[in-house]
Amino acid sequence: MSHALDASGDGGSDTPNLDFAGTTPYEDYVQADVLTHLQHLRSDDPGEMVFLVTTQVMELWFTVIVHEWETAAKALREDELPVAMDALKRSLRELEALNASWRPLAQLTPGQFNAYRAALGEGSGFQSAMYRRMEFLLGDKAASMLVPHRGAPRVHAELEKALQEPSLYDEVLRLLARRGLPVPASVLDRDLSQRYEPSPEVEAVWTALYATPDAHLDLHRLGEVLTDVAELVWRWRNDHLVATRRAMGAKTGTGGSAGVTWLEKRAQKNVFPELWTARSHV
Repeated sequence: MSHALDASGDGGSDTPNLDFAGTTPYEDYVQADVLTHLQHLRSDDPGEMVFLVTTQVMELWFTVIVHEWETAAKALREDELPVAMDALKRSLRELEALNASWRPLAQLTPGQFNAYRAALGEGSGFQSAMYRRMEFLLGDKAASMLVPHRGAPRVHAELEKALQEPSLYDEVLRLLARRGLPVPASVLDRDLSQRYEPSPEVEAVWTALYATPDAHLDLHRLGEVLTDVAELVWRWRNDHLVATRRAMGAKTGTGGSAGVTWLEKRAQKNVFPELWTARSHV
């Protein structure tokens, strides 16, 4: 029996239950004890805790965003556009939160980063499996990106599945085709395991949709929320670039990556490319 009393010292119907036989229902649901004991520091520098927790938070946001985009892709495949739009709009708020995760790291000096950089060893965000699934959903696919995960069978299998499945953008284009818009067969029937390449015909489809939005208002709105997604992904890549440039300049990145040079190339790539180029023709 619980003996908890309210603030006045008398029992009341609004008094929270404080007496549980085991762990609290909150702990059972959130697994907070697990989350708050996942930080195994490898240096004595106090800044490493900020770097590690921020990185772990980013991984959690990747997981949520992948869930939203997979939900949206499935809904598009089933012609449930309102369900897809809801998931995509939720992902906008989540992308904003993900991007804000850079703030604790955005002003690291080279000296501060170097204080615990050695603790990373060959570790690099480039190796994040969940971020790779995000990129695959955006249409940026490459079988070579599975190689770092060969030693983790479950993770490798999930990435292999994502590599072979239609991306979010593939499902969008298939929906446009089912609505009678002239998306070419070469795009619809492409090898899904390959990176999506821009198509002049798809650009023409988006140009027509934007030139006469009332003809397919729901598809026009879909195009705009996809553009919002693409913009926030671009901002994520640029924030990553700026934080890295500030912390380590042009040095080779952890894990042997090209560091800033590689990030600069990533930042130049447009997500859902024809949605951007079509605007020049409207």
